[in-house]
Amino acid sequence: MQDLRNLLEKAQQRGVAVGHFNIADFVLLKAVFASAREVQVPVIVGASEGERQFMGDRQLAALVRSMREESDFPIFLNADHTHSLKKAEEAARAGFDAIVFDLSALPFEQNVQQTKQAVEALKAINPSILVEGEIGDIGTGSEIKEVAPDLSKGLTSPEEARQYVEATGIDILAPAVGNMHGMLKSMVKGQTKKRLDIERISQIKSAAKVFLTLHGGSGTDDEDLRKAIAAGINIVHMNTELRVAWRSGLTASLAAHPDEVVPYKILPPVVASVQNVASSRLRLFNGQ
Repeated sequence: MQDLRNLLEKAQQRGVAVGHFNIADFVLLKAVFASAREVQVPVIVGASEGERQFMGDRQLAALVRSMREESDFPIFLNADHTHSLKKAEEAARAGFDAIVFDLSALPFEQNVQQTKQAVEALKAINPSILVEGEIGDIGTGSEIKEVAPDLSKGLTSPEEARQYVEATGIDILAPAVGNMHGMLKSMVKGQTKKRLDIERISQIKSAAKVFLTLHGGSGTDDEDLRKAIAAGINIVHMNTELRVAWRSGLTASLAAHPDEVVPYKILPPVVASVQNVASSRLRLFNGQ
């Protein structure tokens, strides 16, 4: 089976993006994997430090590996938003395919210095692991928010992107281009959408010359997502939309079966709810 780098190179050549969905339990993993097989496209599942603490690094890696081996289907595992070298190394040793080493909250020079050290350390553990760095401000937390923070001052410039990539040796860059973690309540209701700076994406791609990830993709305008992929985005992260689907599916299932206590009878509608969202996003990312 092709590795993740080869997969991203092929996606880039085809002008499509690989969907990345965060998982915090087996229901989400089961749903995302089913959606990828339904649409017949590769997928990346990710887990933040909090999600990994809940599931366990090695346990999560073993689950994903067993799915990949049993089905011979391309599913890859990413350690999302990792803020320390210790946690990054733990994920690398557990068998993750990629790591987001996120020090974007630090001053630029500190981010550069520590990310460079992380790239060297992680490649020493696994030379084929892909390391992603982040610059700019896209907010924090895949949650439902009342109002949007002002992220306009934290947008990534093409020159910053070029300097950062050259100095750190990262494989993937996560820039701030109008994206934001989480969703507003108005986005959940379908009243508003996130909008992206497409020209900035194109300029960063030309300057950085590496794979680009769009974090905080939930609630983004569909046409903006298509344009962002055409401009150079290779991976699109979705988390909050799946969490909303997970919650709504569980609420509906419990309401429909108020006396049921058997998990495997309660949870299938939750899987279906999440799968529906993930499948629709995978189709969009792949031009279907």
